[in-house]
Amino acid sequence: MKTILVTGANGQLGNEMRIVSKNSQDRYIFTDVNEVEGVETTYLDITDLDAIRKMIADNGVHVVVNCAAYTNVDAAESNPELAEQLNAKAPELLAKAVKAVGGLLIHISTDYVFGQEPYNVPCREEQQGTPTGVYGLTKLHGEQRIMATDCNYVILRTAWLYSEFGKNFCKTMMTLTATKPQLKVVFDQVGTPTYALDLAKAIAVVIEKFDGSQTGIYHYSNEGVCSWFDFTKMIAAYNGTTACDVQPCHSDEFPSPVKRPAYSVLDKTKIKQVFGVAVPYWTDSLKQCIHNLKKQ
Repeated sequence: MKTILVTGANGQLGNEMRIVSKNSQDRYIFTDVNEVEGVETTYLDITDLDAIRKMIADNGVHVVVNCAAYTNVDAAESNPELAEQLNAKAPELLAKAVKAVGGLLIHISTDYVFGQEPYNVPCREEQQGTPTGVYGLTKLHGEQRIMATDCNYVILRTAWLYSEFGKNFCKTMMTLTATKPQLKVVFDQVGTPTYALDLAKAIAVVIEKFDGSQTGIYHYSNEGVCSWFDFTKMIAAYNGTTACDVQPCHSDEFPSPVKRPAYSVLDKTKIKQVFGVAVPYWTDSLKQCIHNLKKQ
């Protein structure tokens, strides 16, 4: 039995990790800096190396799953120091603490490490990072700092994450298509939605199968390709809110401090080959998530 420490446990992915842990023989410790009523959470500041080392030593931790991050893409432009601290420096501290005990760090990164260069084929792990904003840049720095520690690591880049928890695109569009007669959604940004529960299940497979030889960067999102417009149309269909007239529009109709990646489809070949991870199709997972949300 392994002891697994999850950071950012009260976020989307952290909450799905809680669900996955119920079917595991391993021991999980869920940490965050924020408490949620009714949810057991251990306080841990991941910017404090001594606190991380003590937590790992006191609990005999074998694996750290870092789900914590500064994820507000627009706000990061005006808070670069905080984004760098949480997205780059904190992962480095986790990596150092993990290396000291010969453990494994599983770190969640993002498609936003790409985007500046024009391309129209799925991004592979070795593709050069060309972020367009502070968020992507600090996440790329986090990857680089982890690799520089020479610890055992699996960096999982993902994209367009949604779930039953917190604020996310799926839940927002369920509400808007139910309350607005018409909606404009961009069609010139293409990627793949990722159900956080599927990603959590993939992490569980990595934990189970990691033997020390698979250190590296991997990509995980659901299978398939769509635009935000297509994503919204399927949300409305599964939610039963098709009376809303959803119209495609260009990105420049919604000005933002950050230029989003126009094409951020991730190639999942490597994680399927190395870990045997099964990757569900995006519409199948979306249907399941909306079903769960409607039951709540």
